[in-house]
Amino acid sequence: MTRVTAGSVVFEQVTKRFAGFDAIPNLSLTVEPGTLVTLLGPSGCGKTTTLRLLAGLEHPTSGRILIGGKDVTQLPANERDVAMVFQSYALFPHMSALDNILYGLQASGMNKREAQDRAREGLKLVGLETQGNRLPSELSGGQQQRIAVARALVLEPQVLLLDEPLSNLDERLRRRVRTDIRDLQQRLGFTAVYVTHDQEEALAVSDKIIVMKEGDIAQQGAPESLYHAPNSVFIADFMGEANILPCEVEQLEGSDAWVRLGSQRYRVRGNGVQPGTAQLSVRPQFITLREEGAGALRGEVTHCTWLGDHIEYEVATELGSLFIVDAHMEQQLPLNSAVAIDFKPQGLALIAG
Repeated sequence: MTRVTAGSVVFEQVTKRFAGFDAIPNLSLTVEPGTLVTLLGPSGCGKTTTLRLLAGLEHPTSGRILIGGKDVTQLPANERDVAMVFQSYALFPHMSALDNILYGLQASGMNKREAQDRAREGLKLVGLETQGNRLPSELSGGQQQRIAVARALVLEPQVLLLDEPLSNLDERLRRRVRTDIRDLQQRLGFTAVYVTHDQEEALAVSDKIIVMKEGDIAQQGAPESLYHAPNSVFIADFMGEANILPCEVEQLEGSDAWVRLGSQRYRVRGNGVQPGTAQLSVRPQFITLREEGAGALRGEVTHCTWLGDHIEYEVATELGSLFIVDAHMEQQLPLNSAVAIDFKPQGLALIAG
């Protein structure tokens, strides 16, 4: 796998209409060569339709799709130089792991010796060189997914497409396999477009995340920027848990802003918000609780859930109910206890009101 040709992806004002319904109303996006870009969003947001358009499994109603600078809008799937890893793995159950990888190579017309060498290289690439003779039923879910990835990669596509690739794995395997996929992508430098509805998964693997809503882009950027600088309540709430609280932007200071939240003032990133009424996204893990005393806000514990590695609280305050995650766990506060609440500035993000 030394001949990786990483292609760019460009959608130019692409629409896709189904029976009068615009699944994709007018989509423009760019994926740079050698990057892993995740399409993220809730069910029905258009992310899978976008992937199918890129794969050639659907064709746009209007607009253009380019891969590596080539217009592929009307090309069939087998002429697009992409490979797809499906949610269901789509392995042939009667074929060994090696033969599953071989299948696509032989179907492309490659001679038998070269195909065998390439397939064995694919097994080695995903750390399964000793498992080539096993049937899919003899492999774990994580191993099956790695075989599916190897089968796609040995075709040396310009773009690798991954459709919810970890959804059939348990939580521990998801963490391991997503690390495998990210390590492979960075080591080989191929372009990947990855579809998921799992925010944690997207944050873990992506160079860029494109959050979709109703067939359009709600926000795109590096994982850190979407998490810490959401441009809307939808993004703040979708990219992890968030408390959305009303606030007042009192003044701007460079790229920062001074905001009043209850009786306290905080300096936060301005995010382009002008003075006046706004909303503040407050991440639950950046809120600290202590016994009642001097603090930014007073509240009362109304719900408490112990979850082994952290405690979740719901606290009634004058600003409304707050959801709080405490990972320190030195002390579990009892129900109905009065508490003082402090906000850590790094967990605050301004959103236009």
